[in-house]
Amino acid sequence: MTVAPHFDFKNGILHAENVPLPTLAEKFGTPLYVYSRQALRDAWEAYRVAAQGRDVLVCFGMKANSNLAVLNEFKNLGSGFDIVSGGELARVLAVGGDPGKVVFSGVGKQAWEMQAALKAGVKCFNVESEAELEQLNLVAERMGVIAPVSLRVNPDVDAQTHPYISTGLKENKFGIAIEEAPRIYQQAAQFKNLNIVGVDCHIGSQITEVAPYLDALDKLMLLIETLAGLGIQLKHLDLGGGIGIRYTDETLLTPTTLLDHVFKRLEARKLDYLQIVLEPGRSLVGNAGILLTKVEYLKHAEAKNFAIVDAAMNDLIRPTLYDAWHSVEQVCPAGHAEVRDYDIVGPICESGDWLARERQFALTQGELLAIMSAGAYAFTMSSQYNTRPRAAEIMVDADRYQVVRPRESLESLFASETTMP
Repeated sequence: MTVAPHFDFKNGILHAENVPLPTLAEKFGTPLYVYSRQALRDAWEAYRVAAQGRDVLVCFGMKANSNLAVLNEFKNLGSGFDIVSGGELARVLAVGGDPGKVVFSGVGKQAWEMQAALKAGVKCFNVESEAELEQLNLVAERMGVIAPVSLRVNPDVDAQTHPYISTGLKENKFGIAIEEAPRIYQQAAQFKNLNIVGVDCHIGSQITEVAPYLDALDKLMLLIETLAGLGIQLKHLDLGGGIGIRYTDETLLTPTTLLDHVFKRLEARKLDYLQIVLEPGRSLVGNAGILLTKVEYLKHAEAKNFAIVDAAMNDLIRPTLYDAWHSVEQVCPAGHAEVRDYDIVGPICESGDWLARERQFALTQGELLAIMSAGAYAFTMSSQYNTRPRAAEIMVDADRYQVVRPRESLESLFASETTMP
């Protein structure tokens, strides 16, 4: 049984919705990213239902998956977008996304990115330092416009997640210390080309309990009340993203549970006039995608057994980077081979090139494996290391499928390079 309901076995063969995965592998080759359109819609529906009757703007954290087909799907469903670069803004505009529903996050916004976002008319800049505040005011002044700003504050809340995806502690690079926020808000209020509209917070990713959010919310509400006493009235409260997905047997936090708790606390403090902004990424796309790969060789050694596949760390770096655990499924399990413990590894010349460790399988050379829950922080983090073309991406809709990004050709990897005479 897979952890993603839109990828399931039918007659002993793993399918993406109604499409057998061997059909896609045969037609498009491997490694291959495969996304379920219905999974995207179902994930969005959970947020739509949770937000019903409330002033909530859901902005897809597109760093999780920025394929245009994915962005277009969420745009059509009514999503805004959380961006962290000028390139991501360009993608939103390419699919006709509404800039007025875009929040621009990130610690290192460059002047040209600010200019592009101001020209497009984004909803808000989530400013993360005093220096950035000054730069944004200068850019807006030169353009003769007013920049809408929110300060991203760091509440020093432990999200109880992996250190690399924890973003709300004092030692993290993100945001402004919440103790410093009132002073910096007052400073921002003095800039003629800035308009203060909100406060932003993002404490981490793959969060499965509501408590860390509520710990951060309590600190943010106190800050909002302090700012009101200083004459600074905010319009929105951005709680970031971070809701986790099921990789194995996690008990999940739902959007409804989160928003029910949030609005209950806001109402108790008479702060429910604020618009709530959420920036989910992983929870919208993580279980909507898989990475399909073929077993090239089986290597049985004294210390370890290796299944060497054609996908690698350049295709999916999460296991190497985060020690992340992804479920692995045999697409057509035959069961006639000997069951052994295998490390699933790729062909890249790095000892860190592994996708899964110590998994029990009865494997045969040439069979297909599916790396599950690979819709978030997967293709977007892929590279061309070892001059390996990045995988194709396929979107499945019931029994139909479409290439939404073709596999790169070898020639395209160095077509723009030149040699010295």
